[in-house]
Amino acid sequence: MEKEKLLSVGIDLGTSTSQIIISELTVENFASDFTIPRIDISEKEIVYRSEIIFTPLLDESNIDAEKLKEFVEREYERAGIQKGAIHTGAVIITGETARKENASNVLNALSNFAGDFVVATAGPDLESIIAGKGAGTQFISKESGERAVNLDIGGGTSNLVVFSAGDLESTGCFDIGGRVIKLDVATQTVKHMTPKVVKLAEHFHIPLAIGKPYQVSDLEKVCQHFAQILENAIGIGEQHELYDLFVTNHGIDVSHNIPLVTFSGGVADCFEEFTEQESLRFGDIGLLLGRAIKRSRIFSEKEVKHSKETIQATVVGAGTHLTEVSGSTISFTENILPIANLPVVHLEKVKEEVAENVLPKQILQKIKWHFENDSPQKIALAFDGWRNPRFQEIQDLTKQIVEGLTPFIQANLPIILVVKEDMAKTIGQSLYHLLPKDYPFISIDSITADNGDYIDIGEAIAGGSVLPVIIKTLVFD
Repeated sequence: MEKEKLLSVGIDLGTSTSQIIISELTVENFASDFTIPRIDISEKEIVYRSEIIFTPLLDESNIDAEKLKEFVEREYERAGIQKGAIHTGAVIITGETARKENASNVLNALSNFAGDFVVATAGPDLESIIAGKGAGTQFISKESGERAVNLDIGGGTSNLVVFSAGDLESTGCFDIGGRVIKLDVATQTVKHMTPKVVKLAEHFHIPLAIGKPYQVSDLEKVCQHFAQILENAIGIGEQHELYDLFVTNHGIDVSHNIPLVTFSGGVADCFEEFTEQESLRFGDIGLLLGRAIKRSRIFSEKEVKHSKETIQATVVGAGTHLTEVSGSTISFTENILPIANLPVVHLEKVKEEVAENVLPKQILQKIKWHFENDSPQKIALAFDGWRNPRFQEIQDLTKQIVEGLTPFIQANLPIILVVKEDMAKTIGQSLYHLLPKDYPFISIDSITADNGDYIDIGEAIAGGSVLPVIIKTLVFD
């Protein structure tokens, strides 16, 4: 095929801000004329960055979907781009906003702003991964061969992800952000404090309360506590008294040294020095928190690397497609296809974890990235596998996969396995014997997919022996 230009849009709905990035992607077929097409991105250019607005809310529990739609329509008009000209994209709802009662309705309302959108409510783990990729942390880790952690500090949460030599190692999240305290600067009173901040203020006798006057020095004390908790979060210092209170779901693994650090999110743009008059210009503690972090032990005891993106780390990308096929060694049950926009969960060290009998635990830990309200959602489980496996190794692998996916089986969700090596047929045969009768599953191979990717699997072709597969990867500049 000739080189083709595609317009791609990324819409990020965060705790405090919402924004849009429109990119032009150049895609081309890198395969020869006589082989299966391999469509990949060759160039990318950001052609429009929207203004960054405060995420509109109807109240503390509901997003204002109509105002968001007006914002998107206005930015399309400013960019001079018709909705129909957008080929692909992603709507990602993150942070505290993902917990709002009508988050799913908002996503559905916005998803028709592009042809083939990836639409995702990103829980804290997935948001950490997306932000870490957008900030360039994975690349920094891969190039250096070291562990690197990204702290994506937004309005309501701080999302952490660790990469080791480029491989995803662990994620974590804390309820710390620039808008956990909102201020009425005109009256110099506190408009809003999260319940956890109220507890912190009470615990340390800091005189802050909703509707009451504030002193900048008291806001700074809160930010100093936050900075210490984030120091602890990456393995620095004695544990803060209220560390556990601010853990959203879990922290990262700090049993190994993490020498490299990057920052993204709105607070990452607040590291500069400023006057007291400027410090509250956004009506929150974002600037004060940024300064407290800049003065923390993170900057003196770790090597802080420059991020590719800060406030726009979660939205700079949306959707290069890699078209592949899986055939001859596939297994799948009837009436399960087609499937579109499934998030990928990638397992890194499958062979070693099977041998140690810890694979079920690792699977359960990672599939929870995509739980909504403690309920499992459809995902594709991907791993590399290994060449020339013995029969018993396949049996052990499949048994541990089924055990790790117990929540899926209890919810009667289909099991979708994506393997790089030529193992899918044998795994499928084992699944037939281990799963309940007629349980839906797909096992395909010769496909490479990573965390943060999305996958489409089409109807079988070539007499049922081949499945067309599209891998959608969020594009970061």
